[in-house]
Amino acid sequence: MKRLLTLLFLVTFQLHAQTQKPNIVFILADDLGIGDLGSYDQQKISTPNLDKLAASGMRFTQFYAGTSVCAPSRSSLLTGQHTGHTHIRGNKEIDPEGQEPLADSIRTFAMILQEQGYTTGAFGKWGLGMVGTSGDPNRKGFDEFFGYNCQRQSHRYYPTHLWHNNQRVDLKGNDLSTKAVYAPALIQEQTLAFIDHNKERPFFLFVPTVLPHAELAGPEDEFYKKYEDAFEEKAHQGNDYGPKATVAGYASVEKPRATFAAMVSRMDHYVGEIIDRLEQQGLLENTIIIFSSDNGAHREGGADPDFFNSTAGFRGYKRDLYEGGIRTPLLVSWKGRVPAGTTSSHVAAFWDIFPTIQELTNHSETERTDGISMLPTWLNQGKQEKHQQLYWEFHEDGGRQAVRYKNYKLIRFKVKDPTNSYYELYDLEKDPQEKRQLQKPKLAQKILKLMEEQHTASEIFPLLPKNTQL
Repeated sequence: MKRLLTLLFLVTFQLHAQTQKPNIVFILADDLGIGDLGSYDQQKISTPNLDKLAASGMRFTQFYAGTSVCAPSRSSLLTGQHTGHTHIRGNKEIDPEGQEPLADSIRTFAMILQEQGYTTGAFGKWGLGMVGTSGDPNRKGFDEFFGYNCQRQSHRYYPTHLWHNNQRVDLKGNDLSTKAVYAPALIQEQTLAFIDHNKERPFFLFVPTVLPHAELAGPEDEFYKKYEDAFEEKAHQGNDYGPKATVAGYASVEKPRATFAAMVSRMDHYVGEIIDRLEQQGLLENTIIIFSSDNGAHREGGADPDFFNSTAGFRGYKRDLYEGGIRTPLLVSWKGRVPAGTTSSHVAAFWDIFPTIQELTNHSETERTDGISMLPTWLNQGKQEKHQQLYWEFHEDGGRQAVRYKNYKLIRFKVKDPTNSYYELYDLEKDPQEKRQLQKPKLAQKILKLMEEQHTASEIFPLLPKNTQL
């Protein structure tokens, strides 16, 4: 009888685990290059927790960000639309604090999850609408937000304040002259507390960490000391804390390479803490963990992506539409569901996350997205639909557009000045570093036509002069 009761308990427990909604944890690094992780062949920086995460699940080699800068890339992720359609297409600053907000009509996949009974929280950097606006994170699907609402404020790791929902949290001792509170550490505390407080219900935890975005800064603790004397260094002169400090400046740094490496290792440690907390609370087996970065490697504040091979050999950096600016890591782990230790070359992008989560949670309503669910690839089940093309826009430096069509990639430059615009065409299969331009006029015209079809004009973020023909 005792054995029978034990067996019934185990069967009931397993059935409950299979039918229970999975928790979802999405960790989004800031300006992390695809080559900055050990699982993507980083040689100089230690990332043991993320390497372990990669080994426990699936690593993607052809995954793309929404675009090559922060706000529009994040808009693409949350709305499931590429930058020819998504509401936020550039970094448009609002005074005194915040960025252009997502409109009232815009739905995010966090809102879908709320409707599906998930408790939702975001901890880190927002940049899609100030508190009280239509883009306030509490109005875009998050029950709780803690961190930097304004991405301009996030240039400083010792900011004057953060936000907890609609409450400003002043950081005692931080006044842009003195430094007392390291914001990422405080945000991490709130992140772990969210897991503790919601362990009894399904949750979506979004962690758009500010690490390792410039400025290059952090405590001189064990992470820094690990690299303090590891590299040859050249000090970087910046906008220091003091009477002349500006919110959006980057401080000077004596050892920029050591500091950057320490920031990546610190981020990796924070990821390890999140995984450990999930395990301590008995949640790990029913939690999907996703890790990516919002765009390619940056060069601000003294960062040296060439030294670290942060782009994994791809051409370009943040703000470029070359592969180094938009190809980003993607790790997906779900114990017992996503095959461990696997690598996928499936071509996908930020706007695929929305429909993937829709399918994952059996959300039946049709939402307008540009994405295709990746769940067949994640679970290694069923037929995976593929994109005909991927599309990107970048609104600075005269404007750029790019389309990946099959293995071909066309980038159009100076699109805001049609008389001087030009394009470059590459074969990513034969030339992933985009070094050799192709001379295929018919193919180029076909891709330019796709480019024209993918762009919908925006009054807030105009890109092409009216009546422009590509």
